[in-house]
Amino acid sequence: MTEPIGETARVFRFAPSPNGFLHLGHAFSALFNRKLARACGGTLLLRIEDIDPVRTRRIYEAALIEDLDWLGLIWSGTPRRQSEHMADYRGALEGLARRGLVYPCFCSRGDIAKNCGGGQDWPRDPDGAFLYPGTCRELTSAQQKTRIEAGARASWRLDMAKALGEIGGPLSYREFHEGDAARIVTAEPSAWGDALIGRRDAPASYHLACVLDDHAQGVTDVVRGADLEPATGLHRLLQALFGLGAPSYHHHRLVLDDEGRKLSKSKSSPSLRDLRRQGRSAADLRAELSRRMQVEL
Repeated sequence: MTEPIGETARVFRFAPSPNGFLHLGHAFSALFNRKLARACGGTLLLRIEDIDPVRTRRIYEAALIEDLDWLGLIWSGTPRRQSEHMADYRGALEGLARRGLVYPCFCSRGDIAKNCGGGQDWPRDPDGAFLYPGTCRELTSAQQKTRIEAGARASWRLDMAKALGEIGGPLSYREFHEGDAARIVTAEPSAWGDALIGRRDAPASYHLACVLDDHAQGVTDVVRGADLEPATGLHRLLQALFGLGAPSYHHHRLVLDDEGRKLSKSKSSPSLRDLRRQGRSAADLRAELSRRMQVEL
């Protein structure tokens, strides 16, 4: 459901990926964004993060719109679809390449694991993946060209050392909590190593697209799950490299299953559609989430 965009000081967004059906965790994040936006007279936007051409499906996008309508969520304006802004992402990536801050990477996951000695004691990034060992960082332009002419497809990695050197100082962001004073948090982008910011099948990773989209939509308040808090350090670095302002952040607790595990599409956590088929109402679901998360929605 949509409503016209009005003049507001603060802008929030809910940004699901249409690669599966929404579950209770998505419902809480969407409703919590709505709560905070309403409390300050702000605007709530919807973004469809459909940059992954393999996993995203139009059927899932239609389903998430239906689920959000059922929840009673109202957003402003037309949803932004990442798939409609590939040229913007490509231009931003090319700009970083001209500055020597990114390089093409031809390694598969298997290659990376092999180059990390099979993973024994090799450091990992906040998502649990091996920190990239820099295998392709020192390739010459001629070597890169030879691989591309031979049909190799490249992803793009941020040269973390060069990027941090260009910024030349520490980065921080404002983390706020409902009813509490904000605190300033030191960003730690180096935890990601030479992060992947351009995919083989798309000109941006989640990190690059998210930063550019938040700026394009004028987002002032990013409210998302605690599992994404480590990504904020990398996002702050990208914002600084592009000369963009930083929103305020709030990373809320996750909705967990009965065994204390994070809900996940990949683990087939019960979807909102499943709950609706069981006869659950949107009002019952909001009340349950309010009780479980100790937040009035």
